[in-house]
Amino acid sequence: MRASRLIQRSSRAAANLYRPAAQPWICRRCASSSVLAPQMRLSSPSTQLPLDRRWQQRRGAAAAAAAMLEEAHEADALANETIIGNMSSEEMKRLSRVRNIGIAAHIDSGKTTATERVLFYTGRIKSIHEVRGKDAVGAKMDSMDLEREKGITIQSAATFCDWVKKENGVDTKYHINLIDTPGHIDFTIEVERALRVLDGAVMILCAVSGVQSQTMTVDRQMRRYNVPRISFINKMDRMGANPFKAVDQINSKLKLPAAAVQVPVGAEDNFHGVVDLITMETCYAEGERGEIIVRKKEIPAEVQQLAQERRAKLIETLADVDDEMAELFLDEQEPTAEQIKAAIRRSTIALKFTPVFMGSALADKFVQPMLDGVCDYLPNPSEISNLALDRRQAEAPVKLIPYNSLPFVGLAFKLEESNFGQLTYVRVYQGSLKKGMNIFNARNDKKVKIPRLVRMHSNEMEEVPEVGAGEICAVFGVDCASGDTFTDGSLPYTMTSMFVPEPVISLSIKPKNNKDLPNFSKAIARFQREDPTFRVHFDSESEQTIISGMGELHLEVYVERMRREYKVDCETGQPQVAYRETVTKKVEFDHLLKKQTGGAGDYARVAGWMEPFDKLTENKFEEQVVGGSISEKFLFACEKGFHAACEKGPLIGHKVLGTSMVVNDGATHMTDSSEMSFKNATQQAFRKAFIDAQPVVLEPLMKTVVTAPTEFQGNVIGLLQKRNAVINDSEVGVDDFTCWADCSLNSMFGFSGNLRAATQGKGEFSMEFSHYEKAPMQLQKELIAKYQKAQTERNKK
Repeated sequence: MRASRLIQRSSRAAANLYRPAAQPWICRRCASSSVLAPQMRLSSPSTQLPLDRRWQQRRGAAAAAAAMLEEAHEADALANETIIGNMSSEEMKRLSRVRNIGIAAHIDSGKTTATERVLFYTGRIKSIHEVRGKDAVGAKMDSMDLEREKGITIQSAATFCDWVKKENGVDTKYHINLIDTPGHIDFTIEVERALRVLDGAVMILCAVSGVQSQTMTVDRQMRRYNVPRISFINKMDRMGANPFKAVDQINSKLKLPAAAVQVPVGAEDNFHGVVDLITMETCYAEGERGEIIVRKKEIPAEVQQLAQERRAKLIETLADVDDEMAELFLDEQEPTAEQIKAAIRRSTIALKFTPVFMGSALADKFVQPMLDGVCDYLPNPSEISNLALDRRQAEAPVKLIPYNSLPFVGLAFKLEESNFGQLTYVRVYQGSLKKGMNIFNARNDKKVKIPRLVRMHSNEMEEVPEVGAGEICAVFGVDCASGDTFTDGSLPYTMTSMFVPEPVISLSIKPKNNKDLPNFSKAIARFQREDPTFRVHFDSESEQTIISGMGELHLEVYVERMRREYKVDCETGQPQVAYRETVTKKVEFDHLLKKQTGGAGDYARVAGWMEPFDKLTENKFEEQVVGGSISEKFLFACEKGFHAACEKGPLIGHKVLGTSMVVNDGATHMTDSSEMSFKNATQQAFRKAFIDAQPVVLEPLMKTVVTAPTEFQGNVIGLLQKRNAVINDSEVGVDDFTCWADCSLNSMFGFSGNLRAATQGKGEFSMEFSHYEKAPMQLQKELIAKYQKAQTERNKK
């Protein structure tokens, strides 16, 4: 039924596209344009077909593309097999050799070291340099000085390389777009936006530590964007290396079926080979930097039994997740190497399985088999479903089709400031992007021209004239925000936004010298544009600039970058808490303002009472004057005076809340009374009465939700109790527990670091304002004393 409908639509589209009258024009267009139908050009002049047959090919290809675009609106119904089946052989050949991958893992698992080896073995770099830059060069992908000094990745870096893989004795070249991501949780947005646009990933684990806290975070991110992954157990030459413990942890902790496709020959210092469980061959790394992989049929006697057991385990695990392998397993048939590879590929792309490779990047051992695994088991761009939203049809989901011949759709997923201006990383999902092409920003329908188109190699770039569907590139001179969708203007599509976590820590910041303010503003604006998790706001109450981010290291890095890149030295401090003041008892007042300074003076008398208001969220002014002792316009001035006095309380200089003032009597003077007199009189009466009404300081309480693995429940409860938190509820799940509590904001400073330490980095928390509550008496005394001291010093000046 679907096939017949597709054929009908193809023929309709063909009829519309190719009317006889327009044939000569279309012929010239097809012959000269690579946008409309690049797949229609013949591969070589020697294979020229008669004109009528070439026309048939061109008609068929363009009609299929047009019909596919129509089918794309039924996103659930249009299968990837249909997209691949209707693809031209030229397009299929190109896409089947493309891999967009990211390398993600826990901190210090060896991501950048492994990437350095990948670049060396693929010929992108001529020599290997280590991560911490001991040789004053540093790893290629850590291009920032700060990254080389600290030995961590701060910004995800993109590169591309070509890997030549032997397939049935023939060399096949694969084009790999690679993004090296940070491991530290503070830079989690870098991993988030890389995984948003990648088709597959390599998850690296330490052979000693196995699955760690950030591995779980990375796993959550991969699941959020449905990214298939292969796993690589690194550091096999370290003392205590146990790869099978790591495999078991992937199964138990990440709840993802996994099995080793290799077993090690030798252990720790003696690690010198791996047995390929699919072909049952032994691989050895030879050459100065392990660049030559030698395969031998003989399996060393000491690992023969282990290899047989692990091969059986691999087939059994695959039988659980793949139907074809299950049939062979139940029939007790021994699968061939091709059948095992096909089953691994199917189940990996379906997110049901991850094959596990082993090696040591630092020791230059067995990174190449992992690269073969990337080509064998991770999907090419045509095998992944990417959806956009059609704005003309109430944002209905529509499938993107990776044909160069279709209209262009791309996503700007990362921004970076460079010497040449803003550099925008773009993933091309559909169509092709060319230098000099006009594209439209779907967010604001603004037209921009592409002046330069480059492929990135860390901080270096290579200019290219065109980038096809399924590729990653970067463009200059395009003003946009992170997450913007670009089209060629013919399709009303927009891509879904990525997940941006909320900041968890804040600092107040200001430049040490006022002359640095322009550069400080530039730096703040740039960092906000580049990083969606870096937030800045000005607190008018405390008159402080507050920066917020994902952790102390995150903010520390930005403060350091301001110093290095913009020559701005900054002072940072704990942001002030927004305290409030209120009264606790009813007090009567009768205040007279009488001033004579020559000419018209000031005269105003106000009387009434002040008392606590039942709502702690606002203040209330009421007049109950009878007999006209104060006229209407002066009463309005009294109300203005009351609200002005509430802006800065007499106790610690913060806003007043939950206070009611009633004016029921007063007196005026024929010439000396004015609106200003009554406003000032009300403010003075307010300050006097406030001090007599047993005022107290209120502090903000935050609704706090903490989630952590169950084994850390005692530690987390202890942390909250230390902060005098009121625990309202808790819920224990299978693996983790969640606790709801009310905590004072003042006591929550530094909680982020303490929670990580108490839960081995696995705990998470979020805070939002709940209500104001009376502050502890000791804190009130400290705040009052501090305010009075500051006032005294100000008066001395």
